[in-house]
Order: sequence, then structure tokens, then C-alpha cells
Amino acid sequence: MEKVNLTCIECPMGCRIEVEVENGKAVSITGNSCPRGKMYAENEVVCPMRVVTSTVRSKSGKMVPVKTDKPVKKALIFEVMKTINSLSCNTPIRIGDIICENISDGANLVASGNVD
Repeated sequence: MEKVNLTCIECPMGCRIEVEVENGKAVSITGNSCPRGKMYAENEVVCPMRVVTSTVRSKSGKMVPVKTDKPVKKALIFEVMKTINSLSCNTPIRIGDIICENISDGANLVASGNVD
């Protein structure tokens, strides 16, 4: 059995969580102060996910801040970034505009800032 130590990032408490992992599954989770910590720890050892933030160059040359609208698998971040780096968009752009649909596992790439 493998033991994994994590610091929870779900809330400001930053609980130190210990997870016992067996056959790719969390079998014991201790140290969390709330249910969100337990869910975070379980997901982190089984299939870590991250929201990806970056920028896309618009056709006018301005940089558009972007992010995925939901977390994507950590293992796929380099693929997502390769796609992001190949994109361009027209301005104006408003927060929430979709820059790329389904960039990974159903997550869309959306603008996270306004650019005129």
C-alpha cells in the first residue's frame, strides 16, 4: 500500500491529508476537515484535474486571456496547450466567449477577459 501526503487546496484551511492508495484507488483518507477535502484527495490520487489558463493571440495581435471552463485531466495539459498555441481569434472578445469548443473531454476554452 502506498501513502500519499497532500495539502488540500479546496479552501483556505490547507489541511494536510494522507491518502492510502491500493491498486489505483484511495482506500483511506485522513486529515481532511470537510467533505470537500476528502473528494479533492480522492480525485488527486486517482485522476488529477486542473483548470488550464493561458492566452490566445487575436488576429489583431492582441493577447486574449483564456481558461478551460472546467478542469481537464492533468495528463492532457500538454496536449491542451499545444492546441491553445495553434489558435487565433477575432476581436472583440467578451468574458465567457467560447474560443474553442471541446478542447478536451468536453471542456471548452473560454475568454477570461474582454479584449476590444
